[in-house]
Amino acid sequence: MTAAASECPFCNLDMSRVLESNEHALSFYDGFPVTELHTLVIPKRHVAAYFDLTGEERESIHELLNSNRAKIQGKDSTVEGFNIGWNCGEVAGQTIFHAHVHLIPRRKNDVEHPRGG
Repeated sequence: MTAAASECPFCNLDMSRVLESNEHALSFYDGFPVTELHTLVIPKRHVAAYFDLTGEERESIHELLNSNRAKIQGKDSTVEGFNIGWNCGEVAGQTIFHAHVHLIPRRKNDVEHPRGG
């Protein structure tokens, strides 16, 4: 494990938090959720951002986004939409430098002005 990975909270994730995994990625609930069931999907390999991912890692992440979306919709019928977002770099709002994508369930009237990104 690299020095960066040894200090990374995602590389040191308590595996009991994992919702689902496949060959190259895993998912878990965000520790600081925007909405209920806010999920993160990450590559298993420690890389800083989306642009560092391999094609196989991107596909594995995409599979988990779809699977977790279906599970969220099965758990909560009030979910009518999703935000899917990557923050790449500190100036873009990234705070943990292990690539991760946010899958944020959205419900009608959950925020006053739900536009933008």
